[in-house]
Amino acid sequence: MIGAALVAKAAGAGARVIAGAIGRPVETVRGWLRRFGLRAEEIRVRFTVLLVDTGLDPVPPAETASLFADAVAAVFGARSAVASRWPGLGEVSPWRLACAVTGGSLLTPPRP
Repeated sequence: MIGAALVAKAAGAGARVIAGAIGRPVETVRGWLRRFGLRAEEIRVRFTVLLVDTGLDPVPPAETASLFADAVAAVFGARSAVASRWPGLGEVSPWRLACAVTGGSLLTPPRP
C-alpha cells in the first residue's frame, strides 16, 4: 500500500486521490507522503549509490521535475540493478528492497 501511494505521488496524484484509490485514511497517506518527502534527498542518494555499486551496466535514473519522483525512481533503479546482479534472488519488489536497505526505516523522520 505504501509503495503504491509513493508511486502515485511521484506521478503527480494528491493525498486525497491516493487515499481513495488504496482505501486508506487521507491523514495516514499524508503522513506517509510527508515523511518520504522529508527524506527524499537522502533516499535518492542512497538508492542511486546502490544502483551504481551493484548494477552490471548502471544507468542512474534521469532527473525529473521533483525530488520526490527522483527518490522513487532511484528505488526502482536500485531494484533493477540488484535483480540484474543477482537474478537467482527471484522477484523482489522495490519496496521490499527499500525495507531491507533501510532496515525498515524508510518512512522514519530524518535524523538531525
